[in-house]
Amino acid sequence: MSFIKKYWFTISIIFSLAIGSLLGLFASDNFISNIKPFGDLFVNLMFTLVVPLVFFTITSSIASLSKNIKLSNILTKTILVFFVTSFISALFMLVIMLFIKPVNGIINIDETTINEKANILSKIVSAISVNDFYSLLSKGNMLALIVFSILFGISLRSIDKEGKVSHILSITSKTILNCVKIVMYYAPIGICAYFATLINSFGGTLIESYLRSLVIYIIVAIVFFIIFYTLYAYVAKGKEGIRLFYQNILPSFTTSLATQSSLASLPTNLETSKKMKINESVASLSLPLASSIHMEGSVIASILKIFFLFAIFKMNDLTLINYISAILIAVFSGVVMSGVPGGGLIGEMLIVSLYGFPPSAFTMIATIGWLVDAPATMLNVCGDLPSAMLIEKFTNKKAKSSS
Repeated sequence: MSFIKKYWFTISIIFSLAIGSLLGLFASDNFISNIKPFGDLFVNLMFTLVVPLVFFTITSSIASLSKNIKLSNILTKTILVFFVTSFISALFMLVIMLFIKPVNGIINIDETTINEKANILSKIVSAISVNDFYSLLSKGNMLALIVFSILFGISLRSIDKEGKVSHILSITSKTILNCVKIVMYYAPIGICAYFATLINSFGGTLIESYLRSLVIYIIVAIVFFIIFYTLYAYVAKGKEGIRLFYQNILPSFTTSLATQSSLASLPTNLETSKKMKINESVASLSLPLASSIHMEGSVIASILKIFFLFAIFKMNDLTLINYISAILIAVFSGVVMSGVPGGGLIGEMLIVSLYGFPPSAFTMIATIGWLVDAPATMLNVCGDLPSAMLIEKFTNKKAKSSS
């Protein structure tokens, strides 16, 4: 019962995917057309919530920051290490995707409106800005909305000295997140109907693609854990660092898998950092920050989602610009957006809008996110500790050189 309670959502999603797939394979076309609206309802509810979710969560997060926050030596090194390690994880997964495709063959879904004709500068301008305010309210202009929300939050932070407006925005943000939680109770029904429709139209190849993606992710997570976390520990403290890491990582490993939450795993990580002999001042700053904005597992998942959609929508020939943008989007989602409540959904919507995929793509990659949530959280949590070792090394090196 304890296991079911912790994993009820993941279990229900997998169960609904299985039922939906069976219905799609064996139910009549008439039956599928009758249940299709239930899937459409779920997608529409998520799209309705995503725009206010982006604006209020980002604005309130920035506006609520303490006015006394300064980038100390440790904080600067922390942010730098987080970006570099996240970039490495994105690059690693991208290389893997070049050789191992998440989709075996091509599924004939031809709804995409991707436009490759515009030059790179025009794409950047179109992505980060719109020519009229009302256009910000469209889910198709997600990055422009994020940029506006950041600017609005910074401006509000500078004038809202008593934090009254920030408090109202924070309450609104929490309200919208609560709406998302309520909609998630309907997700198993909506996902079941949605996938029944997809499988009915495109066959069992889509089922195979999801299973293939899940297996790929789990294997990549294991390989990444062994290679890079060992490397980071060695760079930080040599062979002693490797020994300390593997002797003490098990509690963080099991807690992250059990809770599927970086924040819930933070107390365990702080305790583990002591056993790994990480400086307390470094651990007390970097690990709480890491639990919000350092998500290597999520970065790897973002690359998988992007390649999955390009394969599904017959866009297997990715350009160099696509590769670069995939890495930037993954790092942005895993470092910047992960610190914002509901950042996972925002990151997925960002992928869909920036590449011009049709609305159905959002539910496709959101499903991948739910399926890989447990191993992704494990990487997110366990990766914080060798990163803290690196931060300690670079901070001490700076201190010694200055003295």
